[in-house]
Amino acid sequence: MPVTFYWYPNCGTCKKAKKWLDEEGVDYTTVHIVEDTPSKDTLQDLVDQSGLPPRKFFNTSGKKYRELNMKDKLKDATEEEMLEWLASDGMLIKRPITTDGHRATVGFKEEQFKEVWSK
Repeated sequence: MPVTFYWYPNCGTCKKAKKWLDEEGVDYTTVHIVEDTPSKDTLQDLVDQSGLPPRKFFNTSGKKYRELNMKDKLKDATEEEMLEWLASDGMLIKRPITTDGHRATVGFKEEQFKEVWSK
């Protein structure tokens, strides 16, 4: 199954991850995470595929995260609320997210990419 790569072109981490995918010859489709923010249902699928809790999908170093005081909001938030917030603004989502429909990774760690995305 082809890989979907959710990214923000101005993001340095996304650029590194994309370069890695290119160098490894991984076939992928890019999705601009801000212009085409994943829906709540898509985010739920990505959370399920990653095995991570939804709070790991927040871009905690982002300006929008700080502006909206998400750190405090997340303390008592339900999974449903977290998914709604993420779906409301692509800048809140940690990136890149890479998925093949079965597995998903969040962020870019070369070791993890080698393990999951190497052919």
